[in-house]
Amino acid sequence: MKTIDLNSPQLYLSSTSFLNFEHPDVCRFIKTHRGEGTLFEQAINLYYAVRDKISYNPHHIDLTQQGLSASNCIASRRGWCVNKAVVYAACCRAIGVPAVLGYADVKNHITTPKLREKMGSDIFYWHSYAMIYLKGQWVKATPAFNERLCTKFGIIAAEFNGVDDSIFLPFNKAGDKHMEYLNFRGEWPDLPLGDILSTYQSLYPNLLVD
Repeated sequence: MKTIDLNSPQLYLSSTSFLNFEHPDVCRFIKTHRGEGTLFEQAINLYYAVRDKISYNPHHIDLTQQGLSASNCIASRRGWCVNKAVVYAACCRAIGVPAVLGYADVKNHITTPKLREKMGSDIFYWHSYAMIYLKGQWVKATPAFNERLCTKFGIIAAEFNGVDDSIFLPFNKAGDKHMEYLNFRGEWPDLPLGDILSTYQSLYPNLLVD
């Protein structure tokens, strides 16, 4: 079970086997993209770096500790919502900004036929976002879909200003239904791999075989 106390943000600054911000690849990524501004400005800079420098690709999912680590996602320069949220949370913790991982179940109304066939559903269980502590409050940040992918598929990219929650938008650029949040599962101090795998074994058997 998760144990989390959002009233004590300083508890969420440590590295973990998933949020491994001491790894050289993560350190280099942070140094390259954090900028020279305040911590608030650096956190925003890193959000856009994670969003756009790491391509969203849900067709190469490695459901192991190493595969879901921040360092592996950065090294491969591709990821999906779960490990891109890990990268962003790791980057924030590294610069001294408390961060945790949040999860929700979402329905993607315009998912591709290839991905729907692979998953056997258009519902994404355990969709992940990061939640970070800035200016005295926790805010959600969703760096999953990179801008290039959004442009290709007519999706509105999720922006982040450090003050308001950044989550998927309900409609695409054409006004069609896009992402629908069905259930917010809450936040965890680290990636709950066992819980995720338990759900996937039941609902995404093809994904696990792949």
